[in-house]
Amino acid sequence: MTTLRFATLNILNLADRWEERLPLLLADTAALRPHLLGLQEVVYPMQQDRLLGAATPDDYAVHRGWAGRPEYGNSLLVRRPLHVAGPTERLDLGHARAAHRVVVPLADGDRLLVAVTHLHHRVPDAAIRDEQAAALVAWLDGGPPATAQVVLGDFNADAREPAYGRMVAAGYRSAFAEANGADPDVTWPSGLQAPAMDTDGDPACLDYVWVRGSARVADARLWADRPAADDPTLYPSDHVGVVAAIEIG
Repeated sequence: MTTLRFATLNILNLADRWEERLPLLLADTAALRPHLLGLQEVVYPMQQDRLLGAATPDDYAVHRGWAGRPEYGNSLLVRRPLHVAGPTERLDLGHARAAHRVVVPLADGDRLLVAVTHLHHRVPDAAIRDEQAAALVAWLDGGPPATAQVVLGDFNADAREPAYGRMVAAGYRSAFAEANGADPDVTWPSGLQAPAMDTDGDPACLDYVWVRGSARVADARLWADRPAADDPTLYPSDHVGVVAAIEIG
């Protein structure tokens, strides 16, 4: 059995005080040192994913899955000595959204299928998110065999939405809810204040570490959830992240 720390965070591209937010992101990632980190809204030419990995004393391989345009999308950081077996596979979900997945072989012979995604954001469009979740589930159902599957991402959907229900119906469990009895009340917004910040929608839990298969959630919590010491309006992102320690096998 292998215990790994999985984390997810929407880093809010380069908007809303990026240069001020970056030191907070670097510090929180360095403190967390996850084995696998799923990021959303990554601007690849800025090497945002690589910067976060380089903030730690660890060596991360970066696996990207673009969404909407080739220079932007999701990213998965895999901490060595973990490695990916085979290609990174990508699924276009429409509406400038995507998912990508990799297979991570473990030392004890178990195999882990890890996916990162970011679903459609407009509040009234729950049906679109449900369609995207259905496509994601079907794609993962047809994926390579694995001991367990972990899906990291910003689903833009709380527990009342069909997309959430579809994940549960397919056998996925919210790691945070499994460890704590319920999902967090809010993962968006974080408390970040900025001139162009998104204010569309009510505060809710939108971000998840989903697990399916032979795996047990040992613990789960929020991360990247603290403001700067000298500025209560400055957070690492407009989302807060979710991190879970999961025993595979």
